[in-house]
Amino acid sequence: MTTSEVELVHAGPVATVTLRRPDVLNAQTPATWLALRDIGRELPGDVRVVVVRGEGRAFSSGLDISGGGPSFIAEITALPPDAAADRILPYQEGFTWLHRPDIISVAAVQGHAIGAGFQLALACDLRVLADDAQLTMAEVTLGLVPDLGGTKRLVELVGYARALEICLTARRLPAAEALSLGLATAVVPRDDLDGAVSDLVAAVLAGPRNAVVEIKALLAGAAGRSWPAQLAAEREAQVRRLRDLAGLGE
Repeated sequence: MTTSEVELVHAGPVATVTLRRPDVLNAQTPATWLALRDIGRELPGDVRVVVVRGEGRAFSSGLDISGGGPSFIAEITALPPDAAADRILPYQEGFTWLHRPDIISVAAVQGHAIGAGFQLALACDLRVLADDAQLTMAEVTLGLVPDLGGTKRLVELVGYARALEICLTARRLPAAEALSLGLATAVVPRDDLDGAVSDLVAAVLAGPRNAVVEIKALLAGAAGRSWPAQLAAEREAQVRRLRDLAGLGE
């Protein structure tokens, strides 16, 4: 699947999603978000890992404020509040499918990841950064809020106080700081980014799919469970794995 905004390449268990507007540093528009949503809906069932990339010098410079951004903001502003909120929902769906339970998503980030670009990287389970990467939650500079799932993901990764500081100051986070805060899985030289992502993907694929899915579900739900509930979830998941390995799965 390829549009003027986004390209999907499917090779066996790996799908690569590439933002394809390098002339504007992969700035995003509503068409980008809808294309991402459609990719999530149509993703082949054999895909286990999704890699998200940006073509060219940057991962994504965020909302295209020189292109379709102002017009779509004006359209939303003209709607009644409930209808305006409904208009944003499908845009969010372009991001939220990247942390669904049956896939592992990996962002390969080089150069700038600003605003919606930062949120797209946050939507992924894992982030490999080139050493020139800079992450910025810049919505406040436009008088806006992050509304593509970035607030929850950022708090989950760095905690409330640090997330608040990052969002309110709109400062640039260099790759080294992103790594120290837990926002990056790894930081590598720019020329090594593709190889590092390929190695990570290979390591994920080395584990049996059902075990990987169960582990992701256990970890993703851990923060919201009590200790007894988490231990029960572990027991139930392990029983499913043992029965599956013994050929007794449902």
